[in-house]
Amino acid sequence: MCFFLSLSLAGVGCNSVEKKIYVHLNNTVPCVRLLNATHQIGCQSSLSGNVGVLHVLESEENLDWVLKTGPNPPYLVILESPLFTRPIMMKLKNGSSRVAGVAVVAPNANPPKGFSPHTTCPNENTGVYTEEYDPAFAHCNVTMWNPLGNGLSYEEYDFPIFSMKDDNDTQIIRQCYLDHNRAVNGSTPQYPLCAMQLYSHMSAVTDTATCMRRNDINFSISPEMVCDPLGDYNVWASTRPINNTAKGHKMFESVVIAAARLDSRSFFFDIAPGAESGVSGFVTLLAAAQALRNATQEAQPNRTILYTFFQGETFDYIGSSRMVYDMQSNQFAVDLDNVHSVLEIGQVCIVNSFSNLCVLLKTLTTASRGLNVSVEEPGFSQPLPPSSFQRFLRARPIPGVVIEDHQSAFTNRFYESMYDNAEYLNVSYPTNMTPEEQLEFVTETAKALTEVATMVARALYIQAGGAETQLSSINADPQTVTRMLYGFLVRTNNSWFQQLIPSDLASHLGKLGHTFLKISEPTLLVQYLLANLTGSTPNITQDNCQNQREDEEDKESKHVRPKALNTAPPNSTQREGYCVRSTVRLSKALSPAFDLRDYTSTNFSTWTESRWKSIKGRIFLVASHDLEADMLFSAGREPANATY
Repeated sequence: MCFFLSLSLAGVGCNSVEKKIYVHLNNTVPCVRLLNATHQIGCQSSLSGNVGVLHVLESEENLDWVLKTGPNPPYLVILESPLFTRPIMMKLKNGSSRVAGVAVVAPNANPPKGFSPHTTCPNENTGVYTEEYDPAFAHCNVTMWNPLGNGLSYEEYDFPIFSMKDDNDTQIIRQCYLDHNRAVNGSTPQYPLCAMQLYSHMSAVTDTATCMRRNDINFSISPEMVCDPLGDYNVWASTRPINNTAKGHKMFESVVIAAARLDSRSFFFDIAPGAESGVSGFVTLLAAAQALRNATQEAQPNRTILYTFFQGETFDYIGSSRMVYDMQSNQFAVDLDNVHSVLEIGQVCIVNSFSNLCVLLKTLTTASRGLNVSVEEPGFSQPLPPSSFQRFLRARPIPGVVIEDHQSAFTNRFYESMYDNAEYLNVSYPTNMTPEEQLEFVTETAKALTEVATMVARALYIQAGGAETQLSSINADPQTVTRMLYGFLVRTNNSWFQQLIPSDLASHLGKLGHTFLKISEPTLLVQYLLANLTGSTPNITQDNCQNQREDEEDKESKHVRPKALNTAPPNSTQREGYCVRSTVRLSKALSPAFDLRDYTSTNFSTWTESRWKSIKGRIFLVASHDLEADMLFSAGREPANATY
């Protein structure tokens, strides 16, 4: 075990000594600890960080050096991405007394083979198929939705695991290993050896009930929370104003819910682009909402379309289960009796034989005429794939359709991984384009999603009772789609997004992250995008924006959401405010289990995230144990500078 001696020497600044001893690592992202009703998953270091001698794993056969024969354990293992597999990780986990941690080098291009650290049966215990309801379909007995899932994200590791970009830091680590640690021709590496220290100590342990109880019994003046429920906000809007002040059932109101999920995850905290699993769906729904703006105002259908964007669906349907719970508890603008049907951007699948389902499928077929999109019903009986719609069906039989690009198992080879990114969705641009040119360039992926968005918009219009004669005028905008794909998958901090959100938030674009402890960047962006794409811009001053009502007779100003936004006029860099009147709102995406204090619930999500204080890594040269002991009794001097 390596240890350190801190010396304070006259005339030697501590910072200068540290800089000569340590190389601090940038662009590192940890695996963190999550907990639920029964156990904990994820990774952590000791309180003072885990220290190990660096070992770059070159092949699976080379594991023997780490786990058995290497003379200087514990080792901190550097894994190239092809070796980040379940067999190797399980061997490292089981030999953890000789493993101080793992650092995975993230490649600059996606791997040729599929990789999904999620389970093979996502959300299998919180959907509609259970031992009580249709047990033949429970636990993915009929269709294994994510056959490439290796379950790494749901294992517990008692050492830290970090992801590192393949950049200058990684080259320094490799060179340090080659110079000091690599065994040549069977020889034993000699001191000094290159070592690494990773800090990612997690405060929460055991399960959600334990960490929430520890949150409650902290009697200090400044109590320290040890975990937080996973949560965020759902975003929703309606094609007609709905009185949100009076909750619960609305007489003579019938709504068609158009749904998509906002969230995604991966093995590593905050690297979850979710290109196919999330972004493709909610971008399609946003584009469909924009396509319907004029049609629903000029020839308003009989039913209201309710656009809903759910957060936390990856973790046992947090967002959708909360909305259903609020509808059942008269805490939402409408209740389940007001819900006519559901159309979700997911997979095309039919549920049971409700009378409206034939109409729904016929509607989709009609809406796809003249488009480069085909609608097919699965040719065999199978359950719904993992989808928010399942939480509505769990409450009551509601007709609905889930749309996606496959009929059985996922075609997504990188489901819930850091590789489900722009490259995988084929969002690419000609070389030598500036960021502004890329923002405006209509990619082939954008063209394809525009077709799907047009079909969805037309289907929603018909389902809401609109006339088929209006369909030809309902078309999604490829320019809007390509800008959204660029913004969510390539560069969040771009000129278009800056125009759509308030100036005090624009400076933080790209830095807000996917945190579950407050409103996340995707939620914030979708909120303002939806307001701009579906709202109107009254000609009023910014000061009067928040006081706007629908009309003079309107007694409830809260059913419209005017937003003062900022944009730069043509040929100007000075941003000016403008007002947008929209029906966009946020609603809580927090599992009802935490309101009910039912931390062992089997009905609702119980996921929490541990808190932590420091996430960092550094490398340095470590002396032999004998030399370290000698240093305790001899005068120190400023160390020599080791440069890589």
